[in-house]
Amino acid sequence: MARRWPAPSQPTNVFRAAKPAPAPPAAIRARATWPSIRTRSKHIWSKSLTPIAAHCWPNWTRCARLHRTDRHLAWLGTLTLASHALPAAAQYASGATFTLEAASDERRRGLSWSDGDPVLRVSASVPLTKGFSLDGTATTLWGSPRHGGADAVVDLGASYGRQLGGFRLTGEGRYHFFPGADRQGYGEAGAIAGFILGPASVDLAARYAPRQSAIGGDNLYLSTSAAIGLPGTPFTVSGHIGRASGDAHDPARAVRLRPESIYWDHGIAIDWYRGHWSAGLRYADTDIDARNSAHAGASLIARAGFTF
Repeated sequence: MARRWPAPSQPTNVFRAAKPAPAPPAAIRARATWPSIRTRSKHIWSKSLTPIAAHCWPNWTRCARLHRTDRHLAWLGTLTLASHALPAAAQYASGATFTLEAASDERRRGLSWSDGDPVLRVSASVPLTKGFSLDGTATTLWGSPRHGGADAVVDLGASYGRQLGGFRLTGEGRYHFFPGADRQGYGEAGAIAGFILGPASVDLAARYAPRQSAIGGDNLYLSTSAAIGLPGTPFTVSGHIGRASGDAHDPARAVRLRPESIYWDHGIAIDWYRGHWSAGLRYADTDIDARNSAHAGASLIARAGFTF
């Protein structure tokens, strides 16, 4: 006579058989086990967890502390979920770069932001998805008179670029914070169109800072730049020319970015790259009258950095 197996309504006999019995065929085992487990789970909840919940309810902090093993399992579960929830971000974040640099001056658009003093700089770029990345830079300013005595400038931004054959279009937004100074921060947005041909590239850029009290109005900066890697060498030569203009509603603040209502700047640089190391020498100048602004004339800036 064939052996009779307990029905799903008798979960106790399946889990707590008085005597071990030979395993049933797979088809019968599948039908009997799943309902039994479900029924047993309800039994465990009603008989075991209800008293625990009643015990914890008056003072839930008694049950908030996890045993060491439970904490380890909780952390393991959290990390497992995170690893499955962010696969794409992790893939692109693996291309993140960090750079440490020292330079003899902090020159932007031909103007010294560090009052001609040497600076230290740390920067990071983290690609999140294809074409989209976040970047940040922190630079020492040592009490810059141009920026209200700021000790540093922190630039945080995001950019999105698309490659269309040899052309590349990029949109960006950036905000400049000035630790150590009051109400000096401002934001700007920009668009860059570039063309790459072999080791050479050419860019056209427009960056606009809308009217803000920190800069005494608005500011538009148009520029064009070109760079070429010298074949067979670790050197790259580049140059640029730019024009700054805008409306000044508060002339005292507008001179931060534009000592004159309209001015031009230009520069040329040579950079050396070898592995994680880099160094460069850059010449910068403007057409600003030296009597109108200090540290806005011709200057030679040296830098050295390490990227990892």
